[in-house]
Parts: sequence; C-alpha cells; structure tokens
Amino acid sequence: MEAYRTQHQLRLSHMPWLYFVLKPRHRAWAAAWQAEVQARLTSLETIELGPGCFIAPEARLFGEPGRGIRIGPGCAIAADVFMHGPITLGRDVSVNAGARLDGGAKGIRIGDGTRIASGVAIYAFDHGLAPDRPVKDQPVTSRGITLGDDVWIGANAGITDGVTIGDHAVVAMGAVVTRDVPPWIIVGGVPAVPIGDRRDAT
Repeated sequence: MEAYRTQHQLRLSHMPWLYFVLKPRHRAWAAAWQAEVQARLTSLETIELGPGCFIAPEARLFGEPGRGIRIGPGCAIAADVFMHGPITLGRDVSVNAGARLDGGAKGIRIGDGTRIASGVAIYAFDHGLAPDRPVKDQPVTSRGITLGDDVWIGANAGITDGVTIGDHAVVAMGAVVTRDVPPWIIVGGVPAVPIGDRRDAT
C-alpha cells in the first residue's frame, strides 16, 4: 500500500490535473500530503498560496522579501518547475512539468485560467549586448511580463522580457515570443508571428 501511494504521489507530481479529480478515498491522503508539502514550502520561502492548490514537492519555488510568489486558488504547479519571484498567478493557473519562470526585477503576472505547458521558459529580464564588454559584465534590465486570462502557452515555447500576451491568446509549441500578442490571437514560429485567431476556430 505504501509503495502504491508513493508511486501515485509521483504520478500526481508530474500530472497534477489528476489531483483535482481524485476519488474521495484517494483525495483524503493526497490532501493531507499536500498540506504538509505546502506548509513546509511557505515556512521556508516568501510564498502565498491560495486554497485548493497542488504543489509538487519536486517543484523548486524561490521567493524572497520583495520578490515573493503569490499563487491564487486552485493552481497546479508540477514537478521540476523552477519559479523565482516576483511572480503572481491568478486563479486556476497550471504550470506543467519542467517550466521555468523568473520574474527578474519587475515580475511576471499571469491571469486566471492560464495554461503553461511543459518546458516553457518565461524570463522577465535580459542582458545588454553592447560591444564594449563581455556579456557577463553587461547590465541586466527588467521590464516585466504579463499573461492575460485564459492564455495557453504551448510546450517548449519561450517568452522574452517586456512582452504582454492578451486574454484568450495561444502561443504554439516551440514559439519564441518577442513582442506583444493581442487578445484571441494564435502565434507561432521563431520569432512568433500571428498564425490565426481563436474566434475563427470551429
């Protein structure tokens, strides 16, 4: 029984959407397990968690005073996610396995219901490129990144500093977003360009 439960915890860590549909007999032990995971995390890091969240114990969340992480109700953070504040997640946001988010100085804000697939990279900072010094000695800048409500970021996509993605937009798998995306628009490619509109979908 213990081996089964350990394996089930690992399954939930990598596919946290399953946590929200567990049968009552499994939800009881899973909720107690999550309470322990979340209590330990919030005791060690500057992190606020809304009710009903799932946080994989294999996720790496780091928040400091002034660079905290706020996670709204019903969010799911999968295994091997890296998050460094300042980051704010709305309600019912999912961040899937292996995604990497760093808020830089200005932060990342993510709206309600947004989905971030596996391997996504969102970095709210950048290095200068002036030719008078090595990259390691360049100044670091940060403008911040905003994702609206009901946004879908496909697997292995990247979002660069300063970008705003409007409500209901979609970023295709593997795309690199370097400029703002209007609401409802689907973008793909490197660099990402509009390839469709969700309102036209059948």
